[in-house]
Amino acid sequence: MIICAGNNETFDFATPMGVGLIESAMNITRLCLFDKPEFLLFVGTAGSYGNAKIFDIIESKTAANIELGFLDNCAYTPLDNVISTNTEETKDVIVNSSNYISTCKDKSAKFLNYGIGIENMEFFSILSVAKEFNIPAGGVFCVTNYTDENAHKDFVKNHEKAKKLLEEHTKKRIKELTKR
Repeated sequence: MIICAGNNETFDFATPMGVGLIESAMNITRLCLFDKPEFLLFVGTAGSYGNAKIFDIIESKTAANIELGFLDNCAYTPLDNVISTNTEETKDVIVNSSNYISTCKDKSAKFLNYGIGIENMEFFSILSVAKEFNIPAGGVFCVTNYTDENAHKDFVKNHEKAKKLLEEHTKKRIKELTKR
């Protein structure tokens, strides 16, 4: 099953699950309880912490939930804050999720020190629910912006093109996988 966030980030081939960690977790849990999918593929946009370029397409099966306070050593969590459904030896770009969009380039660059490359609001909750229900899952992302003071402006400017690139990439990958 292919899913997306919703609101202004929808695709004709994906089912919207909600924006942010809470909405997406609630709706995917409801989905899994009543009509458990065999596989979950999340398609969405992301912000880059610096290494990924605008309009890069990134596939990942690993997500984190690390807040900016953690980077400054002024917060901690007793919870697991990295989750992966990756069963292969390949190294994933880690996708960080928060209900907040990072806009400070200096702080955001610190995520790279932890191997975290991009941020997307929903992916951590999606992988968490998938893991709980033992569902293979992954994500495909297109970078719309860097996590700096222009994050929102660049997101708005690049969003439509990123959605088109995601649609093309996802449909191409589906064709490749169904030929096997």
